[in-house]
Amino acid sequence: MLAPMSRPATLGDLRASGWESRPVKEEIRANAIRALFEKRPLVEGVVGYDDTVLPQLANALLAGHDMIFLGERGQAKTRIIRALVGLLDEWMPIVGGSEINDDPYDPASNHARHLIVERGDDTPIEWVHRDRRYGEKLATPDTSIADLIGEVDPIKVAEGRYLSDELTIHYGLVPRTNRGIFAINELPDLAERIQVGLLNVLEERDVQIRGYKIRLPLDVLLVASANPEDYTNRGRIITPLKDRFGSQIRTHYPLETELEMAIIDQEARALTGAGLQVSVPDFMTEIVAEISQLARRSPHVNQRSGVSARLSISNYETLVANAARRSLSSGETQVVPRVSDLEALAASSSGKIEIETLDDGREGQVLDRIVKAATLEVFRARVRPERLGPIVASFEDGSIVHTGEDVPAKEYGELLSKLEGMPAVLSDLGVGESPAGIASGIEFVLEGLHLTKRLNKDAVGTRASYRARG
Repeated sequence: MLAPMSRPATLGDLRASGWESRPVKEEIRANAIRALFEKRPLVEGVVGYDDTVLPQLANALLAGHDMIFLGERGQAKTRIIRALVGLLDEWMPIVGGSEINDDPYDPASNHARHLIVERGDDTPIEWVHRDRRYGEKLATPDTSIADLIGEVDPIKVAEGRYLSDELTIHYGLVPRTNRGIFAINELPDLAERIQVGLLNVLEERDVQIRGYKIRLPLDVLLVASANPEDYTNRGRIITPLKDRFGSQIRTHYPLETELEMAIIDQEARALTGAGLQVSVPDFMTEIVAEISQLARRSPHVNQRSGVSARLSISNYETLVANAARRSLSSGETQVVPRVSDLEALAASSSGKIEIETLDDGREGQVLDRIVKAATLEVFRARVRPERLGPIVASFEDGSIVHTGEDVPAKEYGELLSKLEGMPAVLSDLGVGESPAGIASGIEFVLEGLHLTKRLNKDAVGTRASYRARG
């Protein structure tokens, strides 16, 4: 692409530079081919789709297809769509003053055509950055043709123009995205009469506004998103518009806990300030990720509404926030989440998981079982059983260990001499030697021993007491 100072400023200069016009789908295809050849990702910041979604996306781009992404909430559909802007050329020339990105070699609007007739090679050229070549609309039942296509501007009529004059039209989002990418989120929510109007623009290339028929030879890559249940239900989307999409791409939730953890690491906002030193053990991050994985398999959770990846991100942020609040109340600056902090996840989980139950109050019980199951799963995966015998034996003399957010981290360090074998397990977990890290590791091990029925536990809120069985 030409450097800023060397970009042609007139139509004559543009022709002399050798610049060639090409449809937006060919432009994206060429840039996608270059990215694939250079082994660069087609879209940035998307985790877990390398072997599933991204190959389908590459096929659609190489084929020059309009696309619809089908998937439940929180599956990065919108992120992928917005990332497609990176496959456009960085700068694109348009006829100066054009509202619909008129191609200097093939103008679509009356304004551009008349300007080129009047000025010829002296027609001014403007350069548009690729970020301005993307338009997006969330489909809602009240979306109108005026929003998408355009409407007669009464101010322009008042200025003396005839109502039939194309220059009286205030263009909508689709024409203003000419020679770019236009995205519609939640497409089935668009009223059928609006779907028809959109089809006319994209397929028939004309539309009537207030009875005035205009020709709009638009060049647009159409991308949409939808929930599979809404998209496949008859009557939610008109068949001709459904047929307009060349490729249908299914998205999915992270298939493995490791991918869920990678999403957390990438997306969760870090907690900083007030001199806090935040460190989250891997096993606590894995518990948060496993909660989402188990929720997606639970028969008590409405799977049609989905369990978004945002659940993992929000739960992780809440876990760290609760640990920070607990540490600050104890006058500590080291923030390391513990098992007792998992109680706080009810606030960030309730709005993101739809429990299928007829009994009031069972939502909390279902969530509690999922959290415990996740903790048990991670404990079995990370702690070697042969290490646990000496710890259990340490409780046989009637010892009781108290845990909870009101127990300072330094008090957990005193338990290392009483719980034989605990230092070896903490070393395996990699919690380090800080009091906060030791406290997190001890709570995790004790909770795991309780969930495997090797210790008894008495709990009230975030406080718990662990003792030998029997």
